[in-house]
Amino acid sequence: MALKTNRKIGLLIKTGLMVIMAGCFSTASLGQAAHVNPWAPKPLGTLPPPASLSNGVWLKGELHMHSRHSKESSNNSISKIIAFCKLVGIDFLAITDHDNHVEGDVAHNTWIDPEFKSDSVLLLYAAEWTTTRGHGNAFSAKPYDHQQLYDVRDQRDTVVGRIKNKLGIHLSANHPSGKDHFGYSYDMVNSIEVWNSAIWPKNANAIMIWDDMLSSGRKLTGRGGSDAHHGVPVGDEKPGPNTYQAKANYAGTPTTWVFATDRTKQAVIDALTNGRVSISSNPYAPRVEFYADLNGDGKMDMMMGDNVKPTGKPVKFKVQLTGSSVRDTTYTINVVKNGNSFSTLKMDGKTASVEFTDTPAIAGRTYYRVTVEGPSTPYPQVPQSAALSGNMVGLSNPIYFNFDPNF
Repeated sequence: MALKTNRKIGLLIKTGLMVIMAGCFSTASLGQAAHVNPWAPKPLGTLPPPASLSNGVWLKGELHMHSRHSKESSNNSISKIIAFCKLVGIDFLAITDHDNHVEGDVAHNTWIDPEFKSDSVLLLYAAEWTTTRGHGNAFSAKPYDHQQLYDVRDQRDTVVGRIKNKLGIHLSANHPSGKDHFGYSYDMVNSIEVWNSAIWPKNANAIMIWDDMLSSGRKLTGRGGSDAHHGVPVGDEKPGPNTYQAKANYAGTPTTWVFATDRTKQAVIDALTNGRVSISSNPYAPRVEFYADLNGDGKMDMMMGDNVKPTGKPVKFKVQLTGSSVRDTTYTINVVKNGNSFSTLKMDGKTASVEFTDTPAIAGRTYYRVTVEGPSTPYPQVPQSAALSGNMVGLSNPIYFNFDPNF
């Protein structure tokens, strides 16, 4: 009797272990099921076609500069800045005085200055949003209530974002790495300053941040800005301790180019937002242009800033230098794909054009951008700037494939 009972107990234990083991295997099987990421990029619907590549005008400008209304500036009146821009052929200008120097009241300081006018240079309404979490530039084609943006500088990003959208301004992250790095969400900005001042090498971390944002799906325009504060003394003006900077870094070091639909302030803002933008070391340096032929017919279909759905077929890309390229030299073109070095090409200065081919992936995002290195271009009005820019000629904004416009 005891033996039978022991057999029953053993059978029950064995059966229980089998059930437990079966449960473990079942759980393991469930654990190995493919995870579906609800946030994964989904197939895009129809994207708007790229805008015209011929119906527009290239304009060059300065997007980060300080006048006497920034308290640490010296010998830099608005009239002096505008006269200089006219001299070197700059088409648009953003005087971005520090808003904290006037407690946010830019409208009754920089913008109301009698010198804030020009018959040829397009003057954007702008200011440098100067906060404990970093700096950014606000750009607008018309006056806006900058005081509201200044007042929320210490609030949460969601609050800042609502005010920014309410004002209808283009907000740009300034010098995103370093002491005054941009410490806010990049989801609320339209562009990022990837080339600050004539000193090109100091921008490596800014470029890295830009690539990180692009690779994660944020379609942010890269732009430049001299961040110049000091002018050359004239008349009875006295040199200051920072006067030397004016010969090394001033308006146009670097120069931001936009392909605008018209020669208007709003067209400049729109082109900046849409990414039809490139940057050169100074106003006289060659302009980098970047195009793509989608269907292989030999005609370019899109340019920097444009975004289309890939077809699965090879795309021919074209890099072109327009302007004063050096004919008897060779330029180095560095192609960046999705944040990584993709190809290094050589361009003859005489033809000033080079092409390459690649096939953007059907699934997922792809972007391409280029930098151009070669001989520096003299800038007589800012003679020491070329040495600071080194062999960096200019860079393009990306051409995009499969980027969600509603991201």
